[in-house]
Amino acid sequence: MKTDDCFYLGKIGKPFGYKGEMNVFLDVDKPSEYSSLKSVFILTSQGLVPYMITSVAVSPARTTIIFAGLTSSEAALLQGKELYLPMTMLPPLTGNKFYFHEVKNFSVIDENYGYIGILKEIIDNGPQPVICISAPSAKEVLVPLIDEFIISVNRISKTLTIKSPEGLIEFYLEKV
Repeated sequence: MKTDDCFYLGKIGKPFGYKGEMNVFLDVDKPSEYSSLKSVFILTSQGLVPYMITSVAVSPARTTIIFAGLTSSEAALLQGKELYLPMTMLPPLTGNKFYFHEVKNFSVIDENYGYIGILKEIIDNGPQPVICISAPSAKEVLVPLIDEFIISVNRISKTLTIKSPEGLIEFYLEKV
């Protein structure tokens, strides 16, 4: 299994208790959807390694996972490691909700401007995600990814229709 075939689930925190219990941060909207996990992949220096899970306890304060056959000293070595699951385990989204990887290479159409270009990536390292669009003129167009800007997501025709703030697209694409 490669990381490209998986999605990032979260990160392992500090050990908890004496039976291989680990506090984990699940980077998901609804951690309770993952309370019946039986296994997970952990990213190590050797790549993704599967670990069996004995139990998962989800509470508002924290999520705790007990890994099968793991001693507390072995658990301590996993602190800070990333958790992954296969893409096939992602719950399907409908309507205007989408996973960032899902819309890569979609055509982006602005409600007022028209065709902008191809969505190359979503940059998610600031206060809000930004879609990076490769325009035919070889320019890059950046648009904040805000729910109010998303008009529709068409998974069949692979198009993302947006309504960007007035003047934003022109700022990038029109000659000054």
